[in-house]
Amino acid sequence: MQVTGLLHGAKLMQFAGFPVAEVLGPDASEEAIKGLIDRRGSVFVKPVFKGGVGKKGKAGLLGRARDLRTALAEKERLYFVEHRHGNVVAKANGVTFEGAVPAEHEVYVSITDSTRYRAPTMTLTHRGGVDIEDLDKSEVAQVPFDPLTGLKAFVVANALSELKAPKALISPLVQQLPKLWELYHGFGMTTLELNPIRMRPDRNGRLTPVACDFKCGFDRDDPRWQRLGLPGHLFSLDYSDFESEINQLRTYQGQSDVCVINPAGTILAPTFGGGANSLVTEMLGEDAIISSDFGGNPPYEKMKQVAAICFRHWLAQTNVLFVIGGKSNNTDIFETFRAIADALREHVGRHGPTPLYLVVGRGGPNLVRGMGALRDTAEALGLPYRLFGFDSDMSEVVDYARRADLWMRRGGREALARGLGIPASARPTAA
Repeated sequence: MQVTGLLHGAKLMQFAGFPVAEVLGPDASEEAIKGLIDRRGSVFVKPVFKGGVGKKGKAGLLGRARDLRTALAEKERLYFVEHRHGNVVAKANGVTFEGAVPAEHEVYVSITDSTRYRAPTMTLTHRGGVDIEDLDKSEVAQVPFDPLTGLKAFVVANALSELKAPKALISPLVQQLPKLWELYHGFGMTTLELNPIRMRPDRNGRLTPVACDFKCGFDRDDPRWQRLGLPGHLFSLDYSDFESEINQLRTYQGQSDVCVINPAGTILAPTFGGGANSLVTEMLGEDAIISSDFGGNPPYEKMKQVAAICFRHWLAQTNVLFVIGGKSNNTDIFETFRAIADALREHVGRHGPTPLYLVVGRGGPNLVRGMGALRDTAEALGLPYRLFGFDSDMSEVVDYARRADLWMRRGGREALARGLGIPASARPTAA
């Protein structure tokens, strides 16, 4: 998740016309906070974290105040609080003050791209305000729908009927929830979650859904999110220098998704395709330096820059350069492999030779020409290589890369270094 909480979520909900709890940011004046308490009876004080950090309420990182003095004390307690959830440690930078919404019913709803159904899917329950995974499956509806028609009112109505939700909830939710699809689809989101939606009664007892928390994630390669004018720091969590450089290369064409797995790894694996990424990351484990997906038919210049950044940061410690992907439908293999080959040749020309084993596995358009470019570069640089075509089992190719890495660890690196006339532990000079 890249946007969490109502500090920015409330502004996004305005694009959908969806009711949302009243919220003040960390710069709110004492008069504004007191006015919100007077209007709503009390406020919830929540720390602001970048990205999605779970279990904040259970960790005691939620304050409630019915007077200004308590609200300011909670602000002081939570403004820079640290929170650990699993292996993630996050530090807050600010708080929000959210007006209380009295309600008897709470609702959970999310829209996400489902790999199970291969379609956008709505998850809905009228027992919101809790961890969705704690509920029995019979209390949660998961409904895929056609992206061409969007989230229609009847989809919501049918889901609530199957859940045997109270009748008073159905009509208000049927009117409001379809609005979320316009927000989700119109701005390139991959996930949108509201939990809880509190059903606030009006003077006549009719219920109105009010969003009291917000989370969403964007497809950074979809330019539509840029229309929202969100601050850049929302998309810059604790990235390393390497990840930050790669992220700056995001363009309309080609993916550049990458994260560092093990800074001390010895297999550098530029990977093409989400399925290949999952298999390669799992099988290589701690031997892999990065987890990446550079598919989507990246143009030559972008792929060359991506490869150059990878080489500058990691080639010195790399035993195996493992270029791997599935059988492509639209990525030009020659263009991507030519870019990698040129970047490797230029890197060695600038910093000197390095002992390296090249392993390649791929399929797709212009495969033979692409592999020829990498073969010619490896031979020109005096590097051993092994090429696998589209008819090779990917798991066996990954296993070969691991065996090559083991051979390098057990003396192969020293043997290659002697052949290249350099020390086995030689490192390239700084750029």
